[in-house]
Amino acid sequence: MLLSQQKKQTSQHRKLKKAEPKQASNENGTPEGKTVSVTATAYTANCDGCSGVTSTGIDLKKNPDQKVIAVDPNVIPLGSKVYVDGYGYATAGDIGGAIKGHKIDVHMPNDGKAKAWGVKNVNVTIVK
Repeated sequence: MLLSQQKKQTSQHRKLKKAEPKQASNENGTPEGKTVSVTATAYTANCDGCSGVTSTGIDLKKNPDQKVIAVDPNVIPLGSKVYVDGYGYATAGDIGGAIKGHKIDVHMPNDGKAKAWGVKNVNVTIVK
């Protein structure tokens, strides 16, 4: 009986460890973390000469709906999980030649959505 109770507790512990922790958020629903104001443009993996693979190895041609942003790693560390106002949760998974300082590029699955994004001033919250 004792052994079966230990197995059950171990199983429950594993389930709890695997569960994604909920992000803490403030009173207006924005996730907690360091927030920076940036100018955001959009990009796609569908341009001439583009491999579609980010600098961190994410294949955006195989995963066109994946939320990825290009960042200046001196402002937002590569690999960070972020929340971008108007875009949602994303991974800081790319860099770009024109992305310096407080600028980001948000990945869009197609040209139409990238053009519709335009240029915006948004807040980015680094959640982890």
